[in-house]
Amino acid sequence: VQLQASGGGLVQAGGSLRLSCAASTRTFRSLGMGWFRQAPGKEREFVAAISLSGARTYYAGSVKGRFTISRDNAKNTVYLQMNSLKPEDTAVYYCAADIRYSGHYYSAHEYDYWGQGTQVTVSS
Repeated sequence: VQLQASGGGLVQAGGSLRLSCAASTRTFRSLGMGWFRQAPGKEREFVAAISLSGARTYYAGSVKGRFTISRDNAKNTVYLQMNSLKPEDTAVYYCAADIRYSGHYYSAHEYDYWGQGTQVTVSS
């Protein structure tokens, strides 16, 4: 499984960005998908995750109400809509795929495949 993230960039505080992650696999609908981020000098942290069908979504408390994760299984793509961005959202954002789907969606160790990351910078 190869994951290609895109959509990052520079935005002012209060602005919006939409990240995309395209997966090269025929079994996309069998993969739990997640987004993580890593700021300079910090550990990688969970942002959001979505179930196989997209019916269930999960968010870190710091982004809940501002970010929305979604997926299009016909396009093998997962999205992260980010609104009301804050300078503390600045980080490299990574998408990840989970083939075991054991429920630990918040843990980076749960995920088997990772995209290359896309930089999001929010200026104040």
